[in-house]
Amino acid sequence: MAKVNQNYLRLPGSYLFSMIGEKVRRYQEQHPNADIIRLGIGDVTQPIAPEVIQALHSAVDEMGEAKTFHGYAPDLGYGFLRSVIAGMDYQNRGCDISAEEIFVSDGAKCDCSNIQEIFSVDNKIAVCDPVYPVYVDSNVMAGRTGEYDPASGRFRDVIYMPCTKESGYVPQLPEEVPDLIYLCFPNNPTGAVMKKTQLQEWVDYASRHGCVILYDAAYEAYIAEADVPHSIYECEGARECAIEFRSFSKTAGFTGLRLGFTVVPKKLEVEGTKLWPLWARRHGTKYNGAPYIIQRAGEAVYSEEGRRQVLAQVAYYMENARIIYDGLKAAGYEVSGGVNAPYIWLRAPGQMTSWEFFDHLLDQAHVVGTPGSGFGPAGEHYFRLTAFGDRQNTIEAVERIRRL
Repeated sequence: MAKVNQNYLRLPGSYLFSMIGEKVRRYQEQHPNADIIRLGIGDVTQPIAPEVIQALHSAVDEMGEAKTFHGYAPDLGYGFLRSVIAGMDYQNRGCDISAEEIFVSDGAKCDCSNIQEIFSVDNKIAVCDPVYPVYVDSNVMAGRTGEYDPASGRFRDVIYMPCTKESGYVPQLPEEVPDLIYLCFPNNPTGAVMKKTQLQEWVDYASRHGCVILYDAAYEAYIAEADVPHSIYECEGARECAIEFRSFSKTAGFTGLRLGFTVVPKKLEVEGTKLWPLWARRHGTKYNGAPYIIQRAGEAVYSEEGRRQVLAQVAYYMENARIIYDGLKAAGYEVSGGVNAPYIWLRAPGQMTSWEFFDHLLDQAHVVGTPGSGFGPAGEHYFRLTAFGDRQNTIEAVERIRRL
């Protein structure tokens, strides 16, 4: 008789953004004339850069000719894309990362979720609180987290590292030593960053204790301050203790195209076993490679004109972030983020819970955000707004919130 994976039954409720989507759908059905502005899910709104579109068209034309047709992609990614990533994102910043250490995929979310498969189920994970839900949920599915405690909103066998206003929304080094440490900076959801000296402390900690840092750098393109590292490999010793994830989704608006990559240094090993071959085996077995036309589009992001156009879009979203930050601060809200990341983190007024504020904004202002408690217990009474809306909707949303 078939049996289900009991670990899935430990997951509390639906995936956060599915819950938000369902609540908004029901509200829209009941209020069909409501003009809802969505600043909840971090989906981009600006069209793909012209240079990237041109590359897509050229690649599509190639697929229509026998001489230039491409079938299955190399499982680890085409050399043309892996080489330009290694050169532009790493070697130009002084990071000793080679093209062979780049694994091209269809996005950072899948990689952040799947990377845990190469580690023993006995490993203990540490996560920031609040945290991007995928890190925890994927480990729940694997059976690594223990039972869920509804009273605390936490899993028994997970080390939670609170990120509070007092700490600048940056975690402290945990006293209980974990095996795997998930870090995301610039941070989703708080918009916080680590300075290079702070990140170096984490690398040194991991090196001392034999931990592996799983570093999500999906928002590195939004970094504006000079002393904030774009890659963990800017830190000494990181090649021996860290795996890094990157995404084209927010950098170049590829949420609908799907492209990302993971960096696994060849020096990185656990218990004398190198992790590069393990991830290569997993990647090659379970993944058929990102499409040729999408990888050519990714290559175009690194061209001189493509880079200029993509950075202009990043600047557009960061101006939205400034508008949200300044507008809500002037209205008396406690706000943070929005300087090196496209997220604004604000405290709900009074003693409202995160979901109470969600309902209040939806009903009274027709604005959708993300309840902070959906990212973890430390997110209660907080709320996330994204800067990925179009300019006019962003301005209108801020005005509606200010009028409450």
